[in-house]
Amino acid sequence: MTTAPDIGLKPFHAMEMVTLAQEIEAKGRTVCHLEVGEPAAPPAPRVLEAVRAALPQPQRYTASKGLIELREALVHYYESQHGVSADPQSIMVTMGSSAGFILAFHAAFRPGAKIAVTRPGYPAYLNTLDGLGFRAVEIPVSASSGWRLTAADIEAAHAAEPFEGLLFASPANPTGAAVDRAGLAEIVAACARLGVRFISDEIYHGLDYRGPSVSALELTRDAIVINSFSKYYCMTGWRVGWMVLPDDLVRRAEMLQQNFFISAPTLSQVAATVALGERDYSEEQKARYAANRHLLNDGLASLGLGTGQVAEGAFYAYADVGRFTNDSLAFSKELLNVAAVAATPGIDFDRVNGNRFVRFSYAGSRQTIEEALARMQMFLIGR
Repeated sequence: MTTAPDIGLKPFHAMEMVTLAQEIEAKGRTVCHLEVGEPAAPPAPRVLEAVRAALPQPQRYTASKGLIELREALVHYYESQHGVSADPQSIMVTMGSSAGFILAFHAAFRPGAKIAVTRPGYPAYLNTLDGLGFRAVEIPVSASSGWRLTAADIEAAHAAEPFEGLLFASPANPTGAAVDRAGLAEIVAACARLGVRFISDEIYHGLDYRGPSVSALELTRDAIVINSFSKYYCMTGWRVGWMVLPDDLVRRAEMLQQNFFISAPTLSQVAATVALGERDYSEEQKARYAANRHLLNDGLASLGLGTGQVAEGAFYAYADVGRFTNDSLAFSKELLNVAAVAATPGIDFDRVNGNRFVRFSYAGSRQTIEEALARMQMFLIGR
């Protein structure tokens, strides 16, 4: 519960592994890609049809907040999925969730402000905060608590080192941990008591295997909500997401968007508008992930790579490789070079204890996971 150690800008190891894997593929080898959270399926067919129809038209800037058709579709999304009303003027379409984080930090906090995140957590949180001149306070979570953040964790961390904001994801990357409605309500209440601005990263919403995902908007209108079309809607490369902002931040965030990004890509916004209506397709992909998570979790356990419990959401297995190594980066590189299986070292997500963990994604095909497990079995023989 201290300022993140060695907080200087670090490589995004997941993307570094992608680069290394592509170099191996260029030499004619086939790589099993389990390193990035990227759905194997394309966007829904109607999404692609809409894009083809729009292609002949000039792709001009949209309003900085985004196409009004998309923002109104998002209003309907919140009504139908979460039972809450949202003002389209409080919604901003972004260049993926990554741009949303940048806008949220600059809109809500003074330069140098301390913002808390969980450890382990998405590596871009620390790197973005560092790159923008903010300071990160890490709140450790552990396998013994299901990797879940609690209100007590927040209060203890704040007492040790006060912070102005909390960025929290449920379901989480890399652990797949998710809090239920009561748990999220306690987190929201703790932030309110402490005067901490809550940023809810909801990028993996829809990929919760216990039941419907709970949005912070169901509990408060003071939170900044960030979401994306990348994961549930199979649109990683389209770089389009959205934010729902409290009233006091809307105008400042809009001005920042105007100057930083102008607007999200127009064609991607067209695609996103249609994607919101294609949830049946997304649910079909989710069913594949649900089957894959058991396949991968059971397979890793049989290899001595423990995950504790099957993930509750997202599409990752955060495996303890301590039986084989105390250097997850070296282990991941060797696994790639020898067995042609790409995974992400735990130091990406935890600079303190990540040396004994590796994250595997099960967003790809069943065949890829089966082949990866077979290759890993041969790789681990004799280690």
